[in-house]
Amino acid sequence: MGRGAGTILLAVTASPVLPLARLEAVSVNVGGVPILADIQFELFPGEAWLLTGPNGGGKSTLLGLLRGDLSPTAGTRRYFLDGAWRTSAVRALRAFALVSPAQEAWFLTRDWAQTVQDVLLAGIEGDMLRLWEADADALARVSEVSRLTGVGGWLEQDFRTLSHGQRRRVLLARALMSRPKALLLDEFTDGLSVEARAELRGVLEAVAGEGVALLLATHRPEEAPALNWKHLHIGGGTVRHEAPPTVSTRTAPRLVTHPVSPIHAPALVTLEQATVYRNGHLALGPISWTWRQGQHWLITGDNGAGKSTLARLIAGEFFPALGGRVTRPFLRRDLLSERRRAIGVVGAELAIRQRREWSGFSVIASGYSGSEGFAPTLTPAQTVRVHELAARLEVTDLLTRSADTLSQGQLKRLLLARAVLHAPTLLLLDEPLDFLDAASQAAVLALLDDVRAAGTHLLVIAHRAEDAPPGLTDHLHLEQGRVRDAAISREL
Repeated sequence: MGRGAGTILLAVTASPVLPLARLEAVSVNVGGVPILADIQFELFPGEAWLLTGPNGGGKSTLLGLLRGDLSPTAGTRRYFLDGAWRTSAVRALRAFALVSPAQEAWFLTRDWAQTVQDVLLAGIEGDMLRLWEADADALARVSEVSRLTGVGGWLEQDFRTLSHGQRRRVLLARALMSRPKALLLDEFTDGLSVEARAELRGVLEAVAGEGVALLLATHRPEEAPALNWKHLHIGGGTVRHEAPPTVSTRTAPRLVTHPVSPIHAPALVTLEQATVYRNGHLALGPISWTWRQGQHWLITGDNGAGKSTLARLIAGEFFPALGGRVTRPFLRRDLLSERRRAIGVVGAELAIRQRREWSGFSVIASGYSGSEGFAPTLTPAQTVRVHELAARLEVTDLLTRSADTLSQGQLKRLLLARAVLHAPTLLLLDEPLDFLDAASQAAVLALLDDVRAAGTHLLVIAHRAEDAPPGLTDHLHLEQGRVRDAAISREL
């Protein structure tokens, strides 16, 4: 018999690719409120998913469900990790790395200092705290990830002293420390400067090129990295596969002409050689600047330039170091109680402090006294005003909800209503359109136009020119805590 006679040829078939996670008829309640219902979804290695949908639709809930931070109230969640199917989410907490506003809030609300290096090292095990001594391999990983994400210059700095955009960059670095199989990003580009968005898009494209699955929940799909995205629309408790979303083309407004020469208008706020330190770190200044009656300011600058610090200095949350001075001539008495009644504020830190077991009604109504967490006894007219603003911003259904169960966009609308409730003289808005869906953005811009026309003076911090509301008159650009440019009545 010849050599080949009787040879049996065995067909070699590739092993099927199994999903990292599978959801079968899964439902989720948060705070007793149904958020997702009867969800079917599979996540495979190397996939890129774009998650879109309205505020409160369930995008963040789906990310938390996949990672294991939330448990199903019905249905089955399974993972194929380390060569076996599992229903426990223990391994997923390391294999699925999350970057979210909730993580940022956790670090900001701790009473102890954690350096950026501490935050990164904790990420190796998917933990929030570093409870072990770093070995040479761990420190080498810190160096590698720091170079990739551009956080090397902050390793010894207290995480809490960083700007909003800088904190986002650090949390991305933290997520990459464990070499995850999937990276879950919740409104990741909000708070990032134009330069940071471009740089970190490249980082995410490189990570995806190594086979890491990406899920990006966003209201700004035009800012997503250039990947072969699949699209999942989430809303009303359901998910559906759709074609890639259309890109927003909202145009930037132009600065308007002053009705009077600002030089001769009364001063509202004056800074004289003001310098602010945060936990020993220079965050702003020295800066000398005047905000006059009739002016509405746009504040720009890179992450860490001092924009949010400037707003909090004006509001009286921060005080200038010795030798600097802040005056507010529009106030009869420059006291905390007077500032709270005369200045409306919306910013990331306020949102973090408000995420408690407080009703939506209390969040808004507290604007009358400037308190946080409780509302004064309201007059009938004041109660009507709360409900009018809630209706205008489409948050009436949130008035009885607990703030700690709301999405970022839902809470943002409550805080905007709170900030304008008492018709403040000054309204300080730090990235007012972040976390908002398109319909909410339009409603907020229309409200701000009316508020400005009624006599409130606006100061808006924005990384995107198209996020600036109409009617702004002046532009202040900060660079490394100092004024680089101040322009009046010109194009943004």
